[in-house]
Amino acid sequence: MIGTINSTDFKLPGLISKYEGKVRDVYELENQMLVIVASDRISAFDIIMPKMIPYKGQILNEISTYMLNKTKDIIDNWLIHSPDPNVSIGHKLSPIKIEMVIRGYLSGHSDRLYKSGIRSICGVKLPDGMKSNQKFEDPIITPSTKALEGHDEDISKEEIIKQGLLSVDQYEEIESITKKLFTRGSEIAKERDLILVDTKYEFGYTDDGKLVLIDEIHTPDSSRYFYQDSYEENLNNDKPQKQLSKEFFRQWLIENGFSGKEGQILPEIANNTVMDVSNRYIELYEGVTGNKFVKRKTDDIYNDIESNILDFLKGI
Repeated sequence: MIGTINSTDFKLPGLISKYEGKVRDVYELENQMLVIVASDRISAFDIIMPKMIPYKGQILNEISTYMLNKTKDIIDNWLIHSPDPNVSIGHKLSPIKIEMVIRGYLSGHSDRLYKSGIRSICGVKLPDGMKSNQKFEDPIITPSTKALEGHDEDISKEEIIKQGLLSVDQYEEIESITKKLFTRGSEIAKERDLILVDTKYEFGYTDDGKLVLIDEIHTPDSSRYFYQDSYEENLNNDKPQKQLSKEFFRQWLIENGFSGKEGQILPEIANNTVMDVSNRYIELYEGVTGNKFVKRKTDDIYNDIESNILDFLKGI
């Protein structure tokens, strides 16, 4: 198997703490700075899988930095620099404990709920008679809580405000920015003959209360993409859409008897499945950015990453 990045343990100057998430390792440094290393771990149903996906971390990081730069005119973001294909360094902000999920189509989680008979998601009412992957008349926002461990939970605008997670003005500002970001992401996707189906955004505040975009955006871990040229035909013939996202991996798990429920046994993930997932990520990178994906060298990947981080930190 090609060299992959699992857990990291870098000794960085000014290190305050390290947090290991589902996919990324986050190093908090002095001077309100974060170093985020995108690993090759993959999660589904909020569970980290036992096998790594080659180049996944590099792809997530490079797509996100590309998209953050493409949306800076809409809202400032946390990113300072990406000194390594797998690394982003940026400002530490006060994160909002809400993910703003926006959906242009009835797909994934929303489709599963709809098929179960639910017609209201996060306070948003849905009409009867919709088909899987059908486009909504207007994109809908279905926020979720940001869980440190376990499953994120759907939450409505009303509950967010009632619980004091955000004020009315704060929520409405974030909602407006979310719609603008989704419009921009959809425009970029359309230029590449893709459809941005749904995605999520996370935000934080500076010390002086300024709203800033944080985390990754428009990556295959945070978003779902369809192919434009086959969308209508597949929809009209009730065929599944080919997806450039990790949703197809979730579907593979479901087909093999695993959906994250208690008591279920994780199926064996064969190497050919791992490489299929990796190739889908590469395909999405090239489709979204229009650039040829350049695989990083994997001879001494951990040392290369650490050296690139240290070289950047010395220069600031």
